[in-house]
Amino acid sequence: MADSIPLNPVRKSSRRVPSYHPARLSRFSLEDEPSNLDEMPLMMSEEGFENDESDYQTLPRARVQRGRRGLCCLLLGGWKLLCGSCCDCLAHICWRRKELKPRTVWLGCPEKCEEKYPRNAIKNQKYNIFTFVPGVLYQQFKFFLNLYFLVVACSQFVPSLKIGYLYTYWAPLGFVLAVTMVREAVDEVRRCRRDKEMNSQLYSKLTVRGKIQVKSSDIQVGDLIIVEKNQRIPADMIFLRTSEKAGSCFIRTDQLDGETDWKLKVAVGCTQRLPAVGDLFSISAYVYAQKPQLDIHTFEGNFTREDSEPQVHESLSIENTLWASTVVASGTVIGAVIYTGKETRSVLNTSCAKNKVGLLDLELNRLTKALFLAQVVLAVVMVTLQGFVGPWFRNLFRFVVLFSYIIPISLRVNLDMGKSAYGWMIMKDENIPGTVVRTSTIPEELGRLVYLLTDKTGTLTQNEMIFKRLHLGTVSYGTDTMDEIQSHIVQSYAQVASQPSSGGAGAATPSRKPAAASGPKVRKSVSSRIHEAVKAIALCHNVTPVYESRAAGNGETESAEADQDFSDDNRTYQASSPDEVALVRWTQSVGLTLVSRDLTSLQLKTPSGQILSFSILQIFPFTSESKRMGIILQEESTGDITFYMKGADVAMATIVQYNDWLEEECGNMAREGLRTLVVAKKSLSEDQYQDFESRYAQAKLSVQDRALKVAAVVESLEREMELLCLTGVEDQLQADVRPTLELLRNAGIKIWMLTGDKLETATCIAKSSHLVSRNQNIHVFKPVTSRGEAHLELNAFRRKHDCALVVSGDSLEVCLRYYEHEFVELACQCPAVVCCRCSPTQKAQIVRLLQQHTANRTCAIGDGGNDVSMIQAADCGIGIEGKEGKQASLAADFSITQFKHVGRLLMVHGRNSYKRSAALGQFVMHRGMIISTMQAVFSSIFYFASVPLYQGFLMVGYATIYTMFPVFSLVLDQDVAPEMALLYPELYKDLTKGRSLSFKTFLIWVLISIYQGGILMYGALLLFESEFVHVVAISFTALVLTELLMVALTVRTWHWLMVLAQFFSLGCYLASLAFLNEYFGLGRVSSGAFLDRAFISTWPFLWKVSSVTLVSCLPLYLLKYLQRKFSPPSYSKLST
Repeated sequence: MADSIPLNPVRKSSRRVPSYHPARLSRFSLEDEPSNLDEMPLMMSEEGFENDESDYQTLPRARVQRGRRGLCCLLLGGWKLLCGSCCDCLAHICWRRKELKPRTVWLGCPEKCEEKYPRNAIKNQKYNIFTFVPGVLYQQFKFFLNLYFLVVACSQFVPSLKIGYLYTYWAPLGFVLAVTMVREAVDEVRRCRRDKEMNSQLYSKLTVRGKIQVKSSDIQVGDLIIVEKNQRIPADMIFLRTSEKAGSCFIRTDQLDGETDWKLKVAVGCTQRLPAVGDLFSISAYVYAQKPQLDIHTFEGNFTREDSEPQVHESLSIENTLWASTVVASGTVIGAVIYTGKETRSVLNTSCAKNKVGLLDLELNRLTKALFLAQVVLAVVMVTLQGFVGPWFRNLFRFVVLFSYIIPISLRVNLDMGKSAYGWMIMKDENIPGTVVRTSTIPEELGRLVYLLTDKTGTLTQNEMIFKRLHLGTVSYGTDTMDEIQSHIVQSYAQVASQPSSGGAGAATPSRKPAAASGPKVRKSVSSRIHEAVKAIALCHNVTPVYESRAAGNGETESAEADQDFSDDNRTYQASSPDEVALVRWTQSVGLTLVSRDLTSLQLKTPSGQILSFSILQIFPFTSESKRMGIILQEESTGDITFYMKGADVAMATIVQYNDWLEEECGNMAREGLRTLVVAKKSLSEDQYQDFESRYAQAKLSVQDRALKVAAVVESLEREMELLCLTGVEDQLQADVRPTLELLRNAGIKIWMLTGDKLETATCIAKSSHLVSRNQNIHVFKPVTSRGEAHLELNAFRRKHDCALVVSGDSLEVCLRYYEHEFVELACQCPAVVCCRCSPTQKAQIVRLLQQHTANRTCAIGDGGNDVSMIQAADCGIGIEGKEGKQASLAADFSITQFKHVGRLLMVHGRNSYKRSAALGQFVMHRGMIISTMQAVFSSIFYFASVPLYQGFLMVGYATIYTMFPVFSLVLDQDVAPEMALLYPELYKDLTKGRSLSFKTFLIWVLISIYQGGILMYGALLLFESEFVHVVAISFTALVLTELLMVALTVRTWHWLMVLAQFFSLGCYLASLAFLNEYFGLGRVSSGAFLDRAFISTWPFLWKVSSVTLVSCLPLYLLKYLQRKFSPPSYSKLST
């Protein structure tokens, strides 16, 4: 078979740069057969397959090493090794990081701590009072443009190099630095105030002498801290006590993980049972905590009380923790601090967002380097034509300073102001209300995107779950037949109510039959199966009802009070998953209502109003690894113990008893876009449960491999469970998702959907949202676990053409491990890609892969905390304020309220921002090049003397009041109306090629500058040969008029502010002729001036200046007219 699958290389020589983490390698076993793979080259030499795993990764390096021979290589290698070792040693000494270790924390005794732990101070400041000025200056002068201006300005302190007045060089540079420093200082003061406010928050600390008030920054490891309702938790703590009778409380974690659902936390049983708060100091107890870690969803520790016989040991897990930056939502809690400051989970998970630089800025930076090279070459030519006479080196530097206006400092000022203007326009756009620009430095990136990577849940969908389908194996119920289920439930509990003596047993008896006899032999009635299924859905969850009218902890109430307060209007459900809330709301709609829940009990209300009480014996929460959750309940009326479990079909298929319908129906529901859950149960005897409980408690107390031991004990129960039903919940699409995706696809943007959901659901959403068009085929990448399987599947995928790709996270990881280049190149050829079962780190990894392998601009869009890493890794991050909180919105560069706003954000604002900045940047450079050309002509005529043509204020005024407003008004220009840009998204395709700002367009502007500069200078000298002393006034007047006409030539759509800017600048120039005459050589001849002021108002002056200006601009107007006539741009065809 191997011989029949040829695979031609896509890229013949590609050096692989693995972007995966080495720790991942251990997840997969090498089950490959090199002998079979050697005959199937996949863009790689056979030599690569013959190496083992370690050799494979170092293969390119090994080839290079074999190619290097000789003494020179040996010496260089030795020198490099020596320098590297020295640098590593110095770095280790200077930046030695303290090793994190597990710790033992004694309650209320910070002085017993074995080590010194960090202060509990929040510090988000970038600088301090000593590093502010050096830090800001470094950030500015690390860019070539600013460093260049600094060197030029400093050169003016040397008398022999001085060209003009100092302020002509230092004033613009000082303005730029002052604005930057003020902006940074304001941001730094705001950060300092926020930090001070957080660190100064007062908390009650329990001591032997009672309560004292302490600042948040003074809290230490071992302190006992009291946190009130709606108060922020100041440090990572172990939950010891609460005012709630149930011994539990709710916390809000939206600032930690982005989830808006409340989380249930449980107090340590030993300390919660103490009679009074003061008794915490009468016991001798300590907490053993694992070392600080990144994972906010896991914790392992033990609580030990030493002064009791026997000693009390309790295992601690994530449900006993209160992480910093979360908020107490119910009751008052007391916690023992275990981690402070930079060792808390919230600080450890705070990644420093990279400083994003736009592609346009990088392109302009390259052009300024080219201009600098041209400037040096021009200076060398001038010195060469001088004949290297005298101090030629000094003359060379003077020429470099003379031509320094080739690279105008106003370029950075204009572009930064333009970016601010674009951000203001975006936020003021009434068609996309609520949009916030958080990063004002990259609005042009919105116009250069090639890849859009989007989350699914909450981004393409609304994250509003609606129960749609219940399947029992032989019968299926949809939204139109839910009344049948309701009637069955009412009838079932009516029969139980009419026979109170056996009511409880009647409800539990059917659940025991499958355990005693096999399923096919005893077939239950549809009514009993519906009753069991609905009851299981109503019991198997982590949902808690919350009543606003009274304290959330009054769960243990009398029956009469419960009936009084259990009104549907007053009840809200809280859970960590919206799927569970949807299921519980559905059971309420069909008659079985969850009315009360605490740590140890759960109550349901039947349609007849009867209260069913259950004791909660054990809960096994849902995890991404297990993909299921379980609960063991004991019905109080009968004493029956039942183990309920629900989870994903891939996890439950091997747990439930054999059936022939589950897999097929799961596929059917997934094709409808429904999220499926399999529900099962198992009846346990008292002896079975006691045996399980002892093994489970022992496993939970172990310190080494606790998670594995606990999972093994739980799995011993998960065998031959009775399959009850399959549920389908729909996550509705966001408004206008389909037209928005179609708009983006027509604009040439490739869309990748990255989701943690299952493959079938992700594929269905991709179809229903039209991410994959109807006539496109879908290639589902088969699950692969080894190199050989990945090789064969990639071969199969290569034969497909123009089909969308659907791949799972595990298969993606295997492919990236062995065939990174090959997989990415094949995937990039697909019109759409769906990656399902993706972790947050995988999402960010995919973004970085696209950036490395394609060099195209990427955009990531999401709404949850799990999308933050992807958003921060992308060139442009867009966050949606959704139901999962604001974490993604706050971390993004742009924040929107709905996915449909992406279309206008990219097609209108992104396109305009890029085209305007490209025109503005090139025009500012043209403005500098034209005056430098005039300086070169002037110097060459005057025997190559390094004498400035224009002095002092003229140079400053030329870049500011004379031309700044008309040039800056280009930020208002647009080639087509917003409606036209949305109607024809194909216009966006041209932008990705970067044709608005390229070396081609740059060279055209260089030629225009040379032509106009030469015409203006030579024209002034030819026409005014007899009045040669007036060349400054003549040439400068023609220069200003030329710039104003060039702005008019560049504008495509006039705005009233553009017209105002033109007349304002012209008026300022005419006024300066009257009041700044000493710069132009104007005044009375008797006073020593060159010319009488009356000369500038004569007809010869006016027509000659007009002639020079006309000759410099008219050919360009004619060329533009001819171009639009015979080769019009695409936008002009639409506008006509």
